[in-house]
Amino acid sequence: MRLGIFHVWHGWFVPFFVFCAAVAFSNAFHWLVFRFVRKEEGKQNPRFSIGLGLQQHLGKPARAIFLITCLFFVLPFVPVPENVHAILREILALAMVCSLGWFAVGTVYVVQSILYRRYDVTLENNVDARRFRTQFQLLRRVIVAFIIVITIAACAYTFHDDRLWRAGTGLLASAGLASLVLASAAKSTVGNFLAGMQIALTQPIRIDDVVVVSGEWGRIEEINSAYVVIKIWDLRRLIVPLSWFIENSFANWTRESSEILGTAFLYLDYSVPVEPLRQKLSDIVHSAKQWDGKVVGLQVTDLREHTMELRCLVSSRNSSENFDLRCTVREEMMTFVRENYPDAFPTARFLARPKDQPSQFEIPAPTA
Repeated sequence: MRLGIFHVWHGWFVPFFVFCAAVAFSNAFHWLVFRFVRKEEGKQNPRFSIGLGLQQHLGKPARAIFLITCLFFVLPFVPVPENVHAILREILALAMVCSLGWFAVGTVYVVQSILYRRYDVTLENNVDARRFRTQFQLLRRVIVAFIIVITIAACAYTFHDDRLWRAGTGLLASAGLASLVLASAAKSTVGNFLAGMQIALTQPIRIDDVVVVSGEWGRIEEINSAYVVIKIWDLRRLIVPLSWFIENSFANWTRESSEILGTAFLYLDYSVPVEPLRQKLSDIVHSAKQWDGKVVGLQVTDLREHTMELRCLVSSRNSSENFDLRCTVREEMMTFVRENYPDAFPTARFLARPKDQPSQFEIPAPTA
């Protein structure tokens, strides 16, 4: 009985052993290569490492390609009929094409990692980096879509069937007609796509821009093909269609640079002297780390019925630091006024006089 079982499986033992060896060898080779890559990526200075996200983006497709290649070498040793051989070859060819497409998409993301390290948005002056990242995001989506189309076409080419090619030609023609119908029906989607193209070229907004949209202050966190994600200061996310930025006005605080001027208004009595307040503001700002060393000033910008308006003007490297600096200016200036000029806060004046004593501004009633 044992000899019979051995005789039945004897013809499968060699190809099965070769198959297992191919799988083990491919995984061992993959582990050795990407172990070196992970070691390089773990260095303290990643800007000059050769890893560049290879393990993250190319590890799995590389393993699939190597494994399928080994299976191609093993396939001739499998004792199956010729028609089964043809089916297995077709399956492996399709898997290889899909794996190559997967590898190509991963390569695009590796290139993105390389370029993103060169254009770092964490730097203080990051206008060029934000401009490049906004443009590259759209370009990346176009390239990935093109790779997917080419991969599907290559999968169809592996069949070598004239009937399939004729059916594919008719399918492409009908798809073109359907796309026209779909475009007319989905105007908003097409509008957002075209708006995305226009934003990538003209760049009214960029990644990490500080904007004010519908009264909400936040940063551009993500620009998709249909909408923009704005990270608001309280960690909420505001989702805005791309076409909105083309059709409406909005404030962009970092269009050319991240530097910004900020104001803090004080409303005090007319009796307060301005020059000591101006000197105090200069002392406060010069000792604040949020100040960029460029602009500081105090001016009387308005005279109202009961108070005068004093504007404290300060500059900072970015909007976040400027907000903190303005808060500091308000707190310190109010403390200074309260300690040195307690009567300078807005007051309501009135005059009490006897009922029978006429005012000097009162017009006497005419006598008969």
